[in-house]
Amino acid sequence: MKRFENYSLITKESVNTFIKKRKKEIHKGNLGHVLIMAGSKGMTGAAILSARGALRAGAGLVTVAIDEELFPIVQVGIPEAICISRENLKDNLAKYDAVAAGPGLGDDEKNVNLIKTILKEHKGVFVLDADGLNIFSRMNIVGTLKESKAKLIITPHPGEASRLLGKSTVKINEDRLASAIELTEVTGAVAVLKGAGTVVATPEGKTYINITGNPGMATGGSGDVLTGVIAALGGQGLDPEVAAKVGVFLHGMAGDMAAESIGEYGLIASDIANMISYAIKEVCKI
Repeated sequence: MKRFENYSLITKESVNTFIKKRKKEIHKGNLGHVLIMAGSKGMTGAAILSARGALRAGAGLVTVAIDEELFPIVQVGIPEAICISRENLKDNLAKYDAVAAGPGLGDDEKNVNLIKTILKEHKGVFVLDADGLNIFSRMNIVGTLKESKAKLIITPHPGEASRLLGKSTVKINEDRLASAIELTEVTGAVAVLKGAGTVVATPEGKTYINITGNPGMATGGSGDVLTGVIAALGGQGLDPEVAAKVGVFLHGMAGDMAAESIGEYGLIASDIANMISYAIKEVCKI
């Protein structure tokens, strides 16, 4: 049985509390530098979508950490982003206000140590998604996430959540609020359990349900965009709880705007990324 008590809805009015029109004298240095550690051979699009989500959500600078052979793809796909080799990543973490890792990362074991380094040394918001989470599930070291020095946000879909918690996807979806709370207890992170009515839960036991979004968003790359959006909001100074709440609302609203324009059937992740800026514009009208 689904449990729906003790939660708050994420609404346009509540999001407007944190998203305001910008001051005229602002510059890119005030808007956060986001690092995106994503993509691999055959999955470079995940890095591009995450970076595009971060830029559309207002990040001042976005750097993509990826293998050098994939630089040309990223720089053509999103010319506004900077590229850096993952081999040089460990010496540069202090320059980033927020980090996102996982989309399209693949199962290369060398990424494990990089993610562990970020968890240990990064002091800002760190959004961990997709293959970044699967690595910890596969190695049975999910509990080590609680040792993170970063302000950790995890963004699993039900399948990834099932691996993190060691239970079936059916069980995850039977009580999504309880599952999200359990994710926070196991990882010590703010948890974003994606799906219809995305749930955000905090280690303090607060839970929120998002009211935006539609079935057209069930498409490859949608979650990659969300990862970038949340990281960008964290890089602009929002704490993990707020960045997660605002991010899922804007992401869903962008999907709703895209569906209104082109319909649900043909909606793709790039449409969601491109509509993030329109969603922010709409929220700022209040």
